Amino acid sequence: MKALILVGGFGTRLRPLTLSVPKPLVDFANKPMILHQIEALKDVGVTEVVLAINYQPEVMLNFLKDFESKLGIKITCSQETEPMGTAGPLALARDKLDDGSGEPFFVLNSDVISEYPFAELIEFHKSHGGEATIMVTKVDEPSKYGVVVTEEETGKVERFVEKPKVFVGNKINAGIYLLSPSVLDRIELKPTSIEKEVFPRIAADKGLYANELPGFRM
Repeated sequence: MKALILVGGFGTRLRPLTLSVPKPLVDFANKPMILHQIEALKDVGVTEVVLAINYQPEVMLNFLKDFESKLGIKITCSQETEPMGTAGPLALARDKLDDGSGEPFFVLNSDVISEYPFAELIEFHKSHGGEATIMVTKVDEPSKYGVVVTEEETGKVERFVEKPKVFVGNKINAGIYLLSPSVLDRIELKPTSIEKEVFPRIAADKGLYANELPGFRM
């Protein structure tokens, strides 16, 4: 299996920590955030991780180079020449993600810290037969977020509601996805939002499902 981690930009919210290192290399529990993700991906059979990045790629790759052999996993970089949003990087890395096998691939936001229930996510994705699965998490104040409205029994995503004024649900996007290669056909090579442009189209075609993230998320 393959995975793409959206490393992205400048990490301004974590300054001054990110003045010298990219955001994913900031330590969490005595280990860089991105290393927690890569180790969890390795545990479920991911053999190659692609880093979608537009800031300090040489710092990231130099740091992670040593972990390729230690973890037995290939780590490559897909460098953006301009910010491509959260979907554009998938189109840019298409040749790395789609090997013709039809196997789904993971996409993660680099700043998500959780228990990473990737094995359960794979099982759920295979069971529903849809095109894409997103992990969702419950929040106390859904009016501050974009809410994912789902069928309670199946987890099929019906629609997205941005900062609802009336209660429609309390689940939001958790930044962890498992996508079939066909999703790549929906994304043009230009700055694009996966949350606001790609996922709503898949939901309209009844191919998007949501699985609730257990435990904590940061």
